[in-house]
Amino acid sequence: MIDRMKDFLFVAIFILCLRGTFTQTTGRCSMYGECQEGPTGNLNCVYDGPPKPMNESEGLEILRTYCPNIVTSDQPLTCCDLAQLRSFKKNMGVPQQLLLRCPSCYYNFLYLFCYFTCDPMQADFLKVSMKLPNIANPSDSREVVFSVDYHVSETYAYGMYNSCKDVQMPSTNAKALDIICGKPAADCSVQDWLNYMGSTSNGQTPFTINYHIDNTSTVDIHPMNHSVTPCDQKYGNLSACSCQDCQATCAPLPPPPSPREPCTVLGMDCWFFAMLITFIAFCVVFLSFIIVSMFFNRNRPAKTENKWSQDKKYKDSSSLEGKHRGTVLQRGGLWIETSLEMVFRRWGTFCAKNPVKIIVAGLVLGAVFSVGIVMFEVTTSPVKLWSAENSRARQEKNYFDSHFGPFYRTQQLIITRPENASGVRHEVPGINYGIYRNYTSIFDKSFLHKVLDLQLTIQNLEADHKGSKVALEDICFQPLAPDNTDCTIQSILEYWQNNHTRLDKIKYDDYSGFYVEGDYLDHFSDCARAPASVSDQHHMDLSCLGASGQPIFPWISLGGFTGEKYNESTALVITFVVNNHVDEKQNEKARAWELEFLRFMKNFSDPDMIIAYSAERSIEDEIQRESASDVWTIVISYIVMFGYISITLGQFGRCSRCVVSSKTSLGLCGVCIVLLSVSSSLGLFSYCGIAATLIIIEVVPFLVLAVGVDNIFILVQAFQRDEGHPDEELEDRIGRLLGKVGPSMLLASCSESLAFFLGALTDMPAVRVFSLYSAMAVLLDFLFQVTVFVAIMTLDAKREESNRLDICCCVKLEKSKKNEASEGILFKIFKNFYSEALLSKFVRPVVMVLFVGYLCFSASQIHKIEIGLDQKLSMPDDSYVLNYFGNLSEYLHVGAPVYFVVEDGLDYTTKVGQDVVCGGTGCPEDSVVGQISTAAKQANYTYIAHPTSAWIDDYFDWLRPGGDPPCCRVYNQAGNFCAATVVNASCATCPVHKTADSRPVSQDFMKFLPWYLKDNPGIKCAKGGHAAYGSAVNLKNNKKAVGATYFMTYHSIMKDNKDYITGLKEARKVAANMTNMLRLKTGGNSTKVFPYSVFYVFYEQYLTIVEDTIKNLSICIAAIFVVTFVLLGFDIISAFLVVLTITMIVIDILGFMALWDISINAVTLVNLVMAVGISVEFCAHITRAFAVSHQTTRVKRAKDAVAHMGSSVLSGITLTKLGGIIVLAFAKSQLFQVFYFRMYLAIVVYGATHGLIFLPVLLSYIGPPVNKVKLDFIESSEEGNVHEQRSHSNGRTNFAFTDIDIKCTNFKQLDNSHL
Repeated sequence: MIDRMKDFLFVAIFILCLRGTFTQTTGRCSMYGECQEGPTGNLNCVYDGPPKPMNESEGLEILRTYCPNIVTSDQPLTCCDLAQLRSFKKNMGVPQQLLLRCPSCYYNFLYLFCYFTCDPMQADFLKVSMKLPNIANPSDSREVVFSVDYHVSETYAYGMYNSCKDVQMPSTNAKALDIICGKPAADCSVQDWLNYMGSTSNGQTPFTINYHIDNTSTVDIHPMNHSVTPCDQKYGNLSACSCQDCQATCAPLPPPPSPREPCTVLGMDCWFFAMLITFIAFCVVFLSFIIVSMFFNRNRPAKTENKWSQDKKYKDSSSLEGKHRGTVLQRGGLWIETSLEMVFRRWGTFCAKNPVKIIVAGLVLGAVFSVGIVMFEVTTSPVKLWSAENSRARQEKNYFDSHFGPFYRTQQLIITRPENASGVRHEVPGINYGIYRNYTSIFDKSFLHKVLDLQLTIQNLEADHKGSKVALEDICFQPLAPDNTDCTIQSILEYWQNNHTRLDKIKYDDYSGFYVEGDYLDHFSDCARAPASVSDQHHMDLSCLGASGQPIFPWISLGGFTGEKYNESTALVITFVVNNHVDEKQNEKARAWELEFLRFMKNFSDPDMIIAYSAERSIEDEIQRESASDVWTIVISYIVMFGYISITLGQFGRCSRCVVSSKTSLGLCGVCIVLLSVSSSLGLFSYCGIAATLIIIEVVPFLVLAVGVDNIFILVQAFQRDEGHPDEELEDRIGRLLGKVGPSMLLASCSESLAFFLGALTDMPAVRVFSLYSAMAVLLDFLFQVTVFVAIMTLDAKREESNRLDICCCVKLEKSKKNEASEGILFKIFKNFYSEALLSKFVRPVVMVLFVGYLCFSASQIHKIEIGLDQKLSMPDDSYVLNYFGNLSEYLHVGAPVYFVVEDGLDYTTKVGQDVVCGGTGCPEDSVVGQISTAAKQANYTYIAHPTSAWIDDYFDWLRPGGDPPCCRVYNQAGNFCAATVVNASCATCPVHKTADSRPVSQDFMKFLPWYLKDNPGIKCAKGGHAAYGSAVNLKNNKKAVGATYFMTYHSIMKDNKDYITGLKEARKVAANMTNMLRLKTGGNSTKVFPYSVFYVFYEQYLTIVEDTIKNLSICIAAIFVVTFVLLGFDIISAFLVVLTITMIVIDILGFMALWDISINAVTLVNLVMAVGISVEFCAHITRAFAVSHQTTRVKRAKDAVAHMGSSVLSGITLTKLGGIIVLAFAKSQLFQVFYFRMYLAIVVYGATHGLIFLPVLLSYIGPPVNKVKLDFIESSEEGNVHEQRSHSNGRTNFAFTDIDIKCTNFKQLDNSHL
C-alpha cells in the first residue's frame, strides 16, 4: 500500500514538473496583433496569453530574413502576427540602410526588436504600463497598448551600443547614431539611445517604450539577455565590422610626429649661435692679421709712392727680353683687355662718324622687334603663372579635369549679425517639457526669412550676355539633372527647400492640438545631425535634403561654432555652386552672371546683416583693378627717374652756357632707348608665342632702367671729364672713350644677361618668362647703347660745340667760352674726401667688422623667413575681398574638398579590386577608404577632417534586398530599372547573385552599377547614388567597366600658408601609402592614387621654393663668375670678389626679408634674381676700375677706383632708383608696398652700401695684384711707338683709365711672349 502511494506521489510530481516545463517552454505574451492606427504607426493589442504558431508563409519569410533565431520549427510559436511582421519589416528599412554595413551591430539592433515583437517569452521582460480601450473601433473588445516597460540586461544593452557607436554613414561623413539617437553621437549614451528609440517623438515609434537597463531578475521580470555579437567578431558567415565602423578592429594609431623643437644652444637659436661663433672667429683672425700687418709694416722701409717714379728699368731696356713673361692667364688677360678696348674704340669711332645711319638702323631694328607687340599676350591665369606644365600638381589637375570636370565655380556669402542682436531661447519638445536650448541670433526666424529673401533674389538674378539673358539655372550645378533641375546651393535654408511656408511650419500634437512637437529649430537640429535624412523626426514631413537633392552639411553652411554645437553658430555661409569648364569660352556666361551678382551685392545693404561676399572672378577682377589703380603710381615713379636722369646728366658751369650744356634731350633719348629695348624684348618673344605676365610689365623696365642708366652715366660722364687730345677729332675722341668704358659696360650687361638666361632654366613659369624677357631686354639695351646712344651722344656733342640750345637745337647762341672739362662736384667729393676717409687705416677695419657682423646676423635670420604668399597682399587696401578673407579665417569650420583619385586600371569586379578601396564589412583597414578614415582620426596633423564618402560601400548597401520597397528593383517583363518611388506590382527585387561575403558577382557588379549611379535618393531609398556619386565614377567601354573614380572628403580649416603647404604634403603621404598598398595587393598593378584639391596647383611651388631659390641664385651667380672671370682678363680674384660681394648682398636682403615679414614666394624669387642682376652694376664697375688701375698699392688702387667710378654708380643707379622707389611707397596695392617698395629699397640700399663701401675696402685688403705683363706691355708699347696718353683732369693723372692707344701695326709686331 505504501509502495503504491509512493508511486502515485512520484507520478503526480512528474506531471506537475512536466506541466511546469511545458509552461516555461511555450512562454507567455504581453501583446499580440494590431488594434488601432496611431499618429506614428499601428498600435498593438494587449494580450496576456500563450504565444501562437506562425503559419503564414509571408510571415515565416520575414522571420527567416530578419529574426532567424526565433524560427525554431516550421510553425514557430510567436507573440506577433503577420500584420505586426509587416510593420516590423517596414520599420527596419532605415536601420538596415544605416547599420547593415556592420553586421554585428545590425543584427544586435535587429534582435532588440525581434525579441520585443515576437519572442514567445515576451511577458518575462515586457510589461504593458498603459492601456486604453479601442476608441477607433468600440466593437473591438481588445485594449490598445499605449506604453510598455522593456527590461533589457546591461550585457545586451551595452554590448549592442558598443557594437554600433562607431558605425559610419559614408554618404554624409557622419555616424549612424546621429540619426537614431536624437543627439550627436559624441553625446549619446546607451540610455539616451534607448530612450530616443522608445519615444513617439522620433516619428517612428507607435507607442512609448520605457527601457529599463538592469541585470536584476524578479519573480515576474527576467530582463532580455540574449547573446550579443561584438563588432570585432563575425556574425554567422558575415565578416566582422571594418575598422571604419568598429574601433575594436583597428590597429593602434601610429603616434603623431613629435613637434619639431626649436634648436637652441645655451638658450640661443642654433643659427644665431653658429653665426655668432663665426663672427667671433672672423674678428679674432682679422684683427690679428691687422695687428701683425701694422707691426710688420712699421719695421719695413717706406715703399716708393708712385709707379711712374720708380726705376726706369723698363725704358732703359732696348728689347722685350728679360721682361715679366707672366702666367698664361696674365698673358691671356692682357690680350682680352687690349682686344676689347681696340674693338670698342673702332666701333665707337665708326658710330660717331655715321650717326644718322646708325640711329636709323637701330630704330628700324627696334621697330621691327617692337611690332611683335601686336601679338602680345598677357597670362593672368594663376595656374599658368605659378605651376609648371609638367609639374605633378598640374598633371594631376589635368587628369582630374579631363575625367571628372574642373572644380566648380563658387559664389559665397558669409552673413553675420550685429553684436546687439538677441538670440533665441527654444523649448525642446518631448515628454519632459520645460527644457530649453539657446540659439544664437542668426537662428531668429524673422532674420532667416530675410536671408531667404536675399537668397531667392540672388537665385533670380539675370545677366546680359551677347544679347541674351543668363540666369543661375543656366549655369549652376544640378546634381539630379535631368530629373531635377534645381541648383545646388549650400545653405541651411535648403533644409526647408528654400520655402517660406515650410520654414514657418509647426507640428502640434495629434491629440490636443495644443502642444508643439516640432518647429523650424527642431527640424534644423534633426538635419544638422543627419543631413542626408529624407524623413523628419518631429512629424513635420520635411526632408533634410536640399531642393537639388544633395545633403547640406552644417559644417559647410555654418560658421563660428565649436565642435558640433551648431546652435552656437554665429555665421551663415551660403554657397552658390556653378559649373566650370576647361575651355574658358564656355565660362563666359558664368562670368557674366557673376558680374551681375557682384554688382547686386555691392549695392545691397541691410542694417541687420553684415555680409562678406566673393565670386569666382573676384580675385582676378581685384588684381586687375589693383594694377589699373597703381598705373599712375608706376608712371610717376618712372617720371621721377626720367626727370632725374635728364637733369643730372648735364654739365653746368656758367649760367650763360646752362641751356647749351644741358643734357635733357640726351637723357630723354637714353630713357627712350631703355624703353625701346623693353618693347623690342616684348615684341621679339611675342613673335615666338611666349606669353608675358604682369610682373614683366611692372618689373622689367625697372630692371633695364637700372642697368641702362648706369651705363649712360658712365659713358656721358667719361666724355664730360675727358679733355681730349690735341688735334683729336670728336669722332676719334668718342671712339677712344668707348674703348675705355665699353669693356666695363660689356662686363655688367653680359653678366646680367647670361645670368637671366640661365635663370630661365627654372620650372616656375612666371620666373622663367621673367628671366627670358629680362635677359633679352638687358642685352638689347646694351646693343642700342653702344650704337644708337653713341651716335646720339655724338650729335649732342656737335650741338654743344656749335653753341645750339638743348631741346631747341634750331636756336643758336652767340659764341661764348666753352665749358672746360670738369670733374663735377660729386666726382671731387668722391676723389678728395670720400675715398680718403673710407680707405683710411682706421675706417677700413671698422667697415670690415660691421659688414661681416651684419652678414652673420642676416644669415642667422634666414631660416625665419615664411614661405608662401598671403592672398590678402594681392588685393587693394579698399577691396571687399579683404573682408571676405577675414571672415573665412574667422568663421569657416572646414577646409577645401579633397579628392583621392584612383586612376583608371583597377578591376572593381574582383574581390581584390573591391577590397583595396572599400570601407564596409569585410574590407581591410588599409584600404583607400580605411586609410582616409585613419587619417581623419589624426586631423590635427594630417589635415583630413572627415572620413570619406565611399560610393562602393553605398552601392553594396543599395543592392541589399531589405527595405520596403528595396532600392534595387526591376520590371519583371522589361528588365529595366524600377525606382523605389515607383508603385508598380510588376517591380521585383533585383536578381543579384552574391558571393559568400554578400557581394555581387562580377557580372552583376557592372550590370546594376549604372542604375545605382542614376538613382535619385528619396524617402523610400536614401542610398541612391546619383546626387552623391554621379560624377565620382567614370564608366567606360559602353558602361561595361569602371575607369577612374574618386573618394571625397574635406581638409581641416586652413588659415595660413603653413597650413595649406602641410595639408598638401600630408595628403600626398596618405596617397603614396594607398598606392603602395594597391600595387602590393593587386600584384604590381600600375594604377596609382593621388590627392587633388583646388589649391594644390598654387601651393605645390612652395614645396620646393627653397630649393628653387637656391638653384636659381646659384646659377645666376655662377654665370656672373664665368663672365667676370673672362671679361676681366682671366682675373680669378676679381671674379671671386665680385661674386662674394653679390652673395653678401643677397644674404643681407634675405635677412631683411625675415625682419620685415616678407615671405619667400615666386614674386620674391623674381626680385632676388633681379637683385643679383642689379648687384652686378654696383660691383662690376668698381672691380674693373681697380683691376685696370696701375697704382702701386691696393689701397691706392681702391681709392682710384672709388674716385673714378663711385660717383657714376651713386648718381647712375642709387639716386636714380631711390627717387622712383620712394614713390612706390604710396601705392594702394599691398603687393607693391611689400614686394616692390620694400624689396627694391633693400636691393638699392644693400647694393649701394656694398658696392661703394664694403667692396673698395675688401679690394684694399685682398684685391688682385697688378698684372706685370700689362705693365711690361705698356713700357714696350712706348718703345714701339705705342703712345701712352695719361688722362688729365685739372692737372691730375687718371691712372684708373690710362689710355693705351695702340696702333694696329705695332700691336701685331709685339713679341709672342706677351700675347
